[in-house]
Amino acid sequence: MHLPSSQSLRSFLAAARHGSFSEAGRAVGLTQSAISRQISQLEARLGVPLFVRTGRRVELNAAGRAYAEAVEPALAQIVRASARLGEQRGDNSLTIACLPSLGMRWLAPRLPRLSARHPELVINIAARSWPFGEDEEAGEFDAAFDFGQPPWPGMNHAFLFREEAVPVCAPGWLEANPLERPADLADKPLLFQSSRPRAWDQWFAACGVELARPCEGPRIGHFLMLAQAAAAGAGVALIPSFLIKPELAAGTLVIPFETALSTREAYHLVWRGDPEGGSPLGRFVAWVRDEADAPTPG
Repeated sequence: MHLPSSQSLRSFLAAARHGSFSEAGRAVGLTQSAISRQISQLEARLGVPLFVRTGRRVELNAAGRAYAEAVEPALAQIVRASARLGEQRGDNSLTIACLPSLGMRWLAPRLPRLSARHPELVINIAARSWPFGEDEEAGEFDAAFDFGQPPWPGMNHAFLFREEAVPVCAPGWLEANPLERPADLADKPLLFQSSRPRAWDQWFAACGVELARPCEGPRIGHFLMLAQAAAAGAGVALIPSFLIKPELAAGTLVIPFETALSTREAYHLVWRGDPEGGSPLGRFVAWVRDEADAPTPG
């Protein structure tokens, strides 16, 4: 019998913890349908159902509880073994988790400055969309760039910056859909970033617009994919302005209204422990703190 994939086991354990496929998806960075597929494949591989499904809630059946009790400590042991092995890497090697869009538009352009300042450091970057510390793989990373609010239990953090999300669309779309005031957007196609399902409601509230019902629309997992959809004319998206400077400069995206959405959440670097200033992680943290106040290259 082939062993189940780590993804299916992570999905199973997340659903077991949260009692919901949608909540499990948010915990591990997958869509609800992806979680459902992973668990269906796992049940088919094992030949037994693992959950009792009641509406939108799910609950482990007897077989599922027994399987979770056996699998969870085994998976945790694999993670710990991987972390211990990672400690044997070169003294100047770090593995950093990063939100994909932040990595492409904020971190990557700054890496030449890191190399110039610390040529001895070897930085391995892994794209991760789910919050640091909420999944079994968190032990693989020395630190992570995350979006949220302190505290991160058991971890330290360094504030980077807050974001301001602005409505953007293609110039051709705006020409075909003239807008005079923010309320005009209420019945237009709105695009959502998957982890920010209430962003449009918050933006309309900031504009003083009362809605008859919550906003709905297609959800896209990554901001830069969301930007591409908006630039293609699929509708209007709320996107942090720092992520779309190239598109705004090139004119492929325009801002129909200047009102920006800002929340209490912000980007942070998060890490465990209290590294010494001269350690690889200590040097990296100090560099990130300095970069938080520095302009993006180019």
